[in-house]
Amino acid sequence: MATLQIAANNNSAGPASTASAAAAKPAMSPLRMWIAVIGSTLGAFMAVLNIQIVNASLADIQGAIGAGTDDGGWISTSYLIAEIVVIPLSAWLARVFSVRIYLLTNAILFLLFSVGCAFAANLQQMIVLRAIQGFSGGVLIPMAFTIIITLLPKPKQPMGLALFALSATFAPAIGPTIGGYLTESWGWQYIFYVNLVPGILMVAMLWVSLDRAPMNLSLLAKGDWPGIITMAIGLAALQTVLEEGNKDDWFSSPFIVRLSVIAAVSLTLFLIIELRAAHPLLNLRLLVRRNFGFGMLANFLLGIALYGSVFVLPIYLTRIQGYNSEQIGLVLAWTGIPQLILIPLVPRLMKRFDARLLILAGFALFAASNFMNVYMTGDYASDQLFWPNIVRAVGQALAFTPLTAIATAGIEQENAGSASALFNMMRNLGGAVGIAALQTFLTKREQFHSNILTNSVSMFEDATRDRVARLTNYFLNHGVSDQALATHKAIVAIAGSLRKQANIMAFSDTFYLLGAALVVALLASLFLKKAGHLSGAGAH
Repeated sequence: MATLQIAANNNSAGPASTASAAAAKPAMSPLRMWIAVIGSTLGAFMAVLNIQIVNASLADIQGAIGAGTDDGGWISTSYLIAEIVVIPLSAWLARVFSVRIYLLTNAILFLLFSVGCAFAANLQQMIVLRAIQGFSGGVLIPMAFTIIITLLPKPKQPMGLALFALSATFAPAIGPTIGGYLTESWGWQYIFYVNLVPGILMVAMLWVSLDRAPMNLSLLAKGDWPGIITMAIGLAALQTVLEEGNKDDWFSSPFIVRLSVIAAVSLTLFLIIELRAAHPLLNLRLLVRRNFGFGMLANFLLGIALYGSVFVLPIYLTRIQGYNSEQIGLVLAWTGIPQLILIPLVPRLMKRFDARLLILAGFALFAASNFMNVYMTGDYASDQLFWPNIVRAVGQALAFTPLTAIATAGIEQENAGSASALFNMMRNLGGAVGIAALQTFLTKREQFHSNILTNSVSMFEDATRDRVARLTNYFLNHGVSDQALATHKAIVAIAGSLRKQANIMAFSDTFYLLGAALVVALLASLFLKKAGHLSGAGAH
C-alpha cells in the first residue's frame, strides 16, 4: 500500500521523491493488495447500483412518502448532485484525511444513510438522506479507480479495471432487475437494505487491507478553495438543470435560466482558476495528452449511451408494453448477465489482441445493438429485445476495460487522483447530459410523428370512416347503448392508437440517436495510440 499512500498524501511530489519514499516502506503483499482492490470496487459497484435500483422503484417510493411526480424526482436528483460534486474532490480529501480514514468513513456513512432512507417519513427527509448518501457513495467510485491505477502493477491493471467495469457497466444494467424484484416481492424499503450485507463485507475488506497513515489537516488551509467553490456550484447547478430542465420546459423556466447562467459562469471561472493555480484541485492539462483526451471524449459518449439506454428501455416497456418493474428487470437482465461472464475474460483478450481493436469492436457492437431497435412496432417486446440486449452486453464488456486501460496507461502516480476524478466525472456527466437530451428528444419526436400521423387521418377518407364505423359497432355490441357515445369512444380509440404509434416511432428515433453517439465514440477511438508507445507507460 506504500505507493498508494504516498500518491494520496503527497500529490505535489515528483517521481524521484515518490520513488525514494516508496523505498522507505515495505511493499504490500499481493493478497492484501487484491483485497483492497476487490473491496474498493465492491463499494463502487454498490454506489452505481444504488442509482438504478432507486430509479426502478421511484413510483413506489413517491407514493409511500406522499411525494408528487414532479417533486419526487428530487429523490434521484439530490443523490446525483451530491455524487457528481464529490467525485472531483475525492483525490484532495484523501490526501487530507488519508486514504484509509477517508474511504472507510464514507463506506460506513453510505451504509448508515442507505438504511436511513428506508425510514424516511416524508419527501424532505428523503432528499436530505439521499444527498448525504450520494455524497458518501460518490467517494467510492473514484477511490476504487485510483486504488487500481496506483496500487496494481501495470501487468495486473487490466484485471483490476475489469473488476471496475462491473461497477461502471454491469451495475447500471442489472440495477433495474434487482430493484424491480425487491420492490414487487418485498417492498421498496428493501432496495436500501440490500446494501447492508455486501457493504459490511466491503468495510471489512478495506479495514484489513488499507495501511494506516497520518492525516494531513494542514492541507485544508492550502486547498484550492476558489477552484473547489466554483466547481461545486457549477456542477451542482449544471446537474440540476439537466435533471429538471425537460420537466420545466428548459429555458421557458426562469429557474432553469438562472441556474444555467450560474453553471456557465462558475464552470468558466473554475477552468481559468485550475489552469492558473500553482496547486490546482484537478490537473486539467492531462486533457491535452492524446490518449487521455480522446479517451475522455469516448468515455463521455459511452456514458450517454450507457445511462441513456438504461433510461429509454424501461420507459418504452412501461409506456408501450405496460410492463411492471419486475418484468422490466427481467428484460434488462440480458444486458447484464453476459457482461458478468465476459468482463473477466477481457484482460486475457487484451494480452492476445491490440486493445484498440477491442475498443472498436465494443463500440461497433454497442452501436449495432441500438440500430437493431430502429424499426420497432407495437409487438416489439421482450422476445424482440433479447438479441439487441445480448449484442449490447458484449459491446459494453469489450469497450470499457480496454478504453480505461489505454486512456490511463501513461498517468503518473501524482496525477492518478486527477485522472480518476476526471474520467469518472466525465462518464457520469455524459449520463446526465444523455438522459436530459433523450427526454427532450423523445418528447419532440413524439410530437413530430403525432402531427404527421394526425394530419394523414381525415374523416373525408373512406378508410377513416370505415374504421370509425367498425369501432362504433364494436362498442355498441359490448355494452354501449348510445350511438353518439359509441362513436366518441371509437374516435378516442383511433387517437390513442395514433399516439401509441407516434411514441413507438419516437423511441425508434431515440435508439438511432444513441447508435449515432456510439459511432462518434468509435471515431474518437481511432485516434488512440497503442499504450506501449506512451512515454509514461513505465511510470509505475
